[in-house]
Amino acid sequence: MKSLQEISDRIEIQDLITDYSYAVDTHRWDDLDAIFTPDAALDFTATGGIAGRLPEIKVWFEQVLNLFSSHQHLVATSKIAFDGDTATARTICHNPMTLDDHGTESVVFVGLWYDDTFVRTPDGWRISARKQRKSYLHGLPHR
Repeated sequence: MKSLQEISDRIEIQDLITDYSYAVDTHRWDDLDAIFTPDAALDFTATGGIAGRLPEIKVWFEQVLNLFSSHQHLVATSKIAFDGDTATARTICHNPMTLDDHGTESVVFVGLWYDDTFVRTPDGWRISARKQRKSYLHGLPHR
């Protein structure tokens, strides 16, 4: 049986995963500061992005995600494992992204897993590392 503390920890971690999706999909980059540790290592290279620290990633998000007229992160089936004040999780993400290609709207589908490392801080759980693992990319316009 899970303890009340583990249940609470799982909910807090699940909230971080959800909060990330909402922050990115609503372009609220500063909301990411309450989700990640200040020194978090982020790697989005599996789907053509960059790797770096949160300040770099926020600038990159602003540049790249504004190219899409809409996008949504659907995250599900997080598998969380605890080791004291650290935890790891693998979470599925289905991410349709709408692209306006010279007046023709197309949807790119990105399927990936987030491999996350979490750490308990005085302010609660935070993501200290996130790495994408690509499953599929579908619908990229051909040029």
